[in-house]
Amino acid sequence: MATATADFGIDVFAKYKPIALDPSNPKLSEQQKSDLLSNISLLRDTIVYFTSSGAARGVSGHTGGPYDTIPEVCILEAFFHHSSDKYLPVVYDESGHRVATQYLLSALHKHIPFEHLLHYREANSKLPGHPELGLTPGIQFSSGRLGHLWSFVNGVAMAHPGKTLFMLGSDGSQQEGDDAEAARMAVAQNLNVKLLIDDNDVTIAGHPSEYLKGYSLSSTLKGHGLTVFEAPGEDIEKLYSSVCEAVTHSGPAAVIVKRKMAPGIKGLEGTTHAHDVVPAKVAIEYLEERGYNDAAAKIKAITPNSLAYLYSGSSKEVFANRVIFGEAVVSVLEKLSKEEAKEKVLVVDSDLEGSTGLSVIHKKRPEVFMSSGIMERGNFSAAAGFGSVKGKVGIFSTFSAFCEMIISEITMARLNFANVICHFSHSGVDDMADNTCHFGLNTFFADNGLIDGDTTRLYFPADANQMRATVAKVFWDQGIRLIISTRSKTPLILKEGTTEPFHGEGYEFVPGKDEFIREGKAGYVVAYGEMVYRALDAVDRLRSEGVDVGLVNKSTLNVVDEDAMRKFGSSPFVLVIESLNQKTGLGSKMGSWLLERGLAPKYKYIGTSKEGCGGLSEQIFHQGLDPQSVIKAVRALQ
Repeated sequence: MATATADFGIDVFAKYKPIALDPSNPKLSEQQKSDLLSNISLLRDTIVYFTSSGAARGVSGHTGGPYDTIPEVCILEAFFHHSSDKYLPVVYDESGHRVATQYLLSALHKHIPFEHLLHYREANSKLPGHPELGLTPGIQFSSGRLGHLWSFVNGVAMAHPGKTLFMLGSDGSQQEGDDAEAARMAVAQNLNVKLLIDDNDVTIAGHPSEYLKGYSLSSTLKGHGLTVFEAPGEDIEKLYSSVCEAVTHSGPAAVIVKRKMAPGIKGLEGTTHAHDVVPAKVAIEYLEERGYNDAAAKIKAITPNSLAYLYSGSSKEVFANRVIFGEAVVSVLEKLSKEEAKEKVLVVDSDLEGSTGLSVIHKKRPEVFMSSGIMERGNFSAAAGFGSVKGKVGIFSTFSAFCEMIISEITMARLNFANVICHFSHSGVDDMADNTCHFGLNTFFADNGLIDGDTTRLYFPADANQMRATVAKVFWDQGIRLIISTRSKTPLILKEGTTEPFHGEGYEFVPGKDEFIREGKAGYVVAYGEMVYRALDAVDRLRSEGVDVGLVNKSTLNVVDEDAMRKFGSSPFVLVIESLNQKTGLGSKMGSWLLERGLAPKYKYIGTSKEGCGGLSEQIFHQGLDPQSVIKAVRALQ
């Protein structure tokens, strides 16, 4: 008989078998084993199905991690079904990209309809790329960033002293230093926290066994004092027995679950590609092989979303500045032999080389490149330490959101006169389907040195040409240099009324110098980074309507260009538009800078101010940072 999930494409409620398992009995009966394996197969198929909708829609996602850990999740669900008194019935997970697990559980527990899962990561679906408490019905925690949850779970355990708590982990998330502190606390306080850690030897950029030799989850956790069990993840009897041992053990314990990533998915098993979303073509073949023809048809019917908009004042061709950064570094290194480059430059990757442009350096100048783990604090400090030696420079890169994680290390680097370039990609909100916890908003936190002699500089180029020029100009400068880019691609900024690039042939970047992209008498919009081309569209449209408004590209964020400030500050109004945090960004400083110089134009600043809506470019419109919102703000200042 069909159930409420029949129209979903996989009739989950008709096939799922509620099981109650008692961990005091570590042996499964044949019926229990059969039912458990049936549930595992069903829910893994469901994970492949609805996460592939993200691939079909063009919003990406993650399949391998949630697919892997379904056996552990099914075991925990059976424990919760057996006893509501012994356990806190929450499947905590320190790997937020495995959010599909949480959405699946939310649907299984009837908080959301299964059909809604086919809007995975879509804008305004309330199914963003990481779980967010209070946004999605049934979600019981916010995972935040990778490897940040265990200490929080320790606190929850202390608030529920009579309960056993569970947290999923991974060989990637456990590389974060937070987990070492959490492990020591769990042991010292004898907290009844049980970790189920997926050890599949795959992270975004490679295999930990290759890039982090000597790293052993078991040895690390045992060294902190945890009781550790190991089990093959695809042997359900051995896995179940080990989980039972961990649960019945008094105090903190971990089960290291060994498996290849995405076992059973053709073409993805054991590869780094399985970390990301399963391609729609692969998912369709997978579903059809298992008889889910209706589900496969639904994936085939999904098409990518697009927000068509013809921008004025910029090129049709777009470029990924995060990739251009790596190309620009390679261009600088062309002047050095392999021996010279190796002696003078160290590039440290934090498992994000494909996302932050460092893969170009890895491929073309491997002598300067070091693949490292998911250890932002240690990796930045190593790059800074290298750059503290005269004549050398360290290069570090990660997502802009993770800038907040290394603020103390930036201070240490500054105190040690280190020369280090930090490339922070994925800034702002544009194209950020991972949503709020991955927004790169508080980059100005890094600008925390004393005014006296501080050489820390924040650079946010407006387009690919300016990125190349910026890297070339500041590469050998002294001090800490942050070079910022976005996940989204950006066009080239054009000179007024032409197809000629503003930062074209002969252009040279001048640190600390603001650029007047358009000059006007009615007032000025000040922008930087990916907001320049959006602001330029608004400015050009206003100018075509007779509003003589100008545009300033302030690509050096934390230095006042006195001449430029005097010029735009003497106009009738100044509007700052940016995708950084409205509370901590450029706009929060610009008003003070104007007043300190006796300049008092009408003033307004707009930045990111809301929780995310999911999706890609929809985030810009959601925050009111689109050209029409800029036009509206300008008209309000007239």
